[in-house]
Amino acid sequence: MSSAPLIWADDLGAPFAWRDGQAISRHQYLADVRQLAALLPEAGAMLNLTSDRYRFAVGLGAAMLRGQSSLLPPNHTPDMIERLRGLFPMAYALIDHPSFEAALPSVHYPTDAVAAPAQSEVPHINHEALAVQVLTSGSTGAPVPHAKRWGLLTLSAQSEARRLAHFMGRSSLAGVTLLATVPAQHMYGFESTVLLALLGGAAIETGRPFYPADIAAALANAPRPRMLVTTPFHLKSLLDSGVELPPIDLTLCATAPLSPQLAARAEAALSAPLVEIYGCTETGQVATRRTTQGAEWQAFDGLYITGDGDSAVAQGGHVPQATTLADVLDVVSPTSFRLLGRSNDLINIAGKRSSLGHLNYHLNTIEGVRDGAFWLPSDEPADGVVRLVAFVVAPDLSPRELSQRVAAGMRQRVDAAFVPRRVVPVPELPRAPGTGKLPADAFRAWAERMLAAASQRPPTPE
Repeated sequence: MSSAPLIWADDLGAPFAWRDGQAISRHQYLADVRQLAALLPEAGAMLNLTSDRYRFAVGLGAAMLRGQSSLLPPNHTPDMIERLRGLFPMAYALIDHPSFEAALPSVHYPTDAVAAPAQSEVPHINHEALAVQVLTSGSTGAPVPHAKRWGLLTLSAQSEARRLAHFMGRSSLAGVTLLATVPAQHMYGFESTVLLALLGGAAIETGRPFYPADIAAALANAPRPRMLVTTPFHLKSLLDSGVELPPIDLTLCATAPLSPQLAARAEAALSAPLVEIYGCTETGQVATRRTTQGAEWQAFDGLYITGDGDSAVAQGGHVPQATTLADVLDVVSPTSFRLLGRSNDLINIAGKRSSLGHLNYHLNTIEGVRDGAFWLPSDEPADGVVRLVAFVVAPDLSPRELSQRVAAGMRQRVDAAFVPRRVVPVPELPRAPGTGKLPADAFRAWAERMLAAASQRPPTPE
């Protein structure tokens, strides 16, 4: 029966994690996994609500030792947890805060320390073991589980580790410290922090700093070589803050396309290459690009992309079955492509086609725009002509200046049909704090409120 080790075993004395400047060894990780596994129920699926990245990794390993999977839903709202109870009647929560309450049977992360043995036996996990179930919201709002098995997760993590090590000019990620602004419970954070530590030899910083000054301080304290794992939203906030940034060795970015201008700023400020990683729930991660060197994405070794422009399929490597991607790609070759936008993000105005993601990308390259997003109202106007709205955070510009600058900037970048007919200044967008994404339903409700409020304001003087 084929299996793969739970953890990179070249040097079990090496750091697996860093907490407050103190290393936690791989020996200690295995000891903590075994301690927690003994406390888990005999059966069920774990909803890992620990706030500490190391404890999340311990929970993942402990669940797999008990033959259980971990659940990765899109959020942890009461409604989502109630839906999980319907899908997984034996689900339970792992929590690490005594006052936290979840509407599930709960296991408290142990607070008593366990000594690591001088020698540790590394457990092997069956390739077919169901390690995690990633849940996405279906068209009805009900979460849809996507099973991820340990063997394929291992292949995926090893492919990512080799690719990132290449960008750093290293033979492996052994000894690299990962500091992330994204949670371990999100697929990107799970793959690019937890799995890279388990299977790529890297070490994770346990915390998740949010404010720019905290991120800068945490980076300065992280041992080198060090990598920042972040999102375009968090990165832009960090660069716009003006805080002094320490040099690092690589920046990894995902969740939305990054403009080459922002990538160049990041490389200059952090003295390191910036790499974007692309993937979707169905396939996991599949490609990377160094944004300052061109728009094309390069597929992971052994993985191939085919498509006709309306749909694209990935297969090979950790994607053994041909799988349709959720995005529209311009396939340049079997191993390279350009990303055009989400398939459910495409819009058609006056016979012209684009995607909201593509428009947002260009909107955020305009000078003075700190954050912005397009919205297409669902109500058809009386004249039948759909008009795009742009919500923009630009505190240094007056409403008139902002409207003129956005109109002029978008005309230089896209077809005139996609220049917004209305630009609404806002103090901030309703982004999810962990990933920086704009959840569709929440954004729609927010946009309707913002437009209603804007319509009641007096017109801006000419």
